[in-house]
Amino acid sequence: MAGTPPPWDDAAAWVTDGGLETDLIFHHGVDLPGFAAFPLVDDERGRELLEHYYLGYADVARRVGAGLLLETPTWRAGAEWAARLGHDVHAAAGLNHRAVDLVHALRGRLTDLLAVRVVGTIGPLGDGYVAGERLDPDDAASRHLPQVAALAGAGVDAVTAYTLTGAAEAVGVVRAARSVGVAVAVSFTVETDGTLPDGTALADAVRRLEREAPADGYLVNCAHPDHVARALDGGDDDGGGWRHRVIGLRPNASTLSHAELDAAETLDEGDLDLLVDRTEHLRQRLPALRVLGGCCGTDVSHVAALWAGPPGRALLGAR
Repeated sequence: MAGTPPPWDDAAAWVTDGGLETDLIFHHGVDLPGFAAFPLVDDERGRELLEHYYLGYADVARRVGAGLLLETPTWRAGAEWAARLGHDVHAAAGLNHRAVDLVHALRGRLTDLLAVRVVGTIGPLGDGYVAGERLDPDDAASRHLPQVAALAGAGVDAVTAYTLTGAAEAVGVVRAARSVGVAVAVSFTVETDGTLPDGTALADAVRRLEREAPADGYLVNCAHPDHVARALDGGDDDGGGWRHRVIGLRPNASTLSHAELDAAETLDEGDLDLLVDRTEHLRQRLPALRVLGGCCGTDVSHVAALWAGPPGRALLGAR
């Protein structure tokens, strides 16, 4: 069981990775059925690719003097998604455990860095781009629990659920994490208009969790900074206090909508200068921001540019 305090309780700034799956598919020609990277942990070539991928972000953290979050390749390794790829609950738990072992081994090689934490990555029960079924929080908790328990048992420092499309599922994730005693962060995605895919305002989603099942921090991922900016507009009748709970950003490089990205057959790597500029605008509006990486369409070059540019320099200066 994890015992290290969650990274976002530390005053340090943290580098995290980019779009693992899109990087593997478009830059390395890897076939990922179900958009799942976790099977690579059981393949020698796959492990080499994953290690090379993570070490690139370690180099970014080393150059800028920031901490590093090593986030497991388990976004699609929940029991239900793993079952679609032929893995039963026991096999899925083993795969999650071996994914944690892989990044733990990498952490052992990175003793020169300021700090390194291992984070267990969780994905949505449904499609990260589509709201899908309306979930009951307790049902979501029971369905996420096998993966949360496997990651916690393998010794992660925290778990983070990415690309969640609604608040009810997020409540369930937090309840599952609390039941096994592991720190937890929740990351929502937003559409081009700034709302979650189920139509909820980001402010309302964070506030619901704060009432029902507070996470240890919140992030936004898998949306261009221009879309995230719309999510920060309005909803400030409490003085914007909910923004002080947003600790991380993992934006897309592309300005395309989720539907357009889902239909795309080529990778849109976006406008790098625009990504950096718009991310800096977001940083200025998020006083608790300390985790910065990328999502679909980004690779180590995008994350390096974010940290070499105004957003990263500001986070490092705020330590």
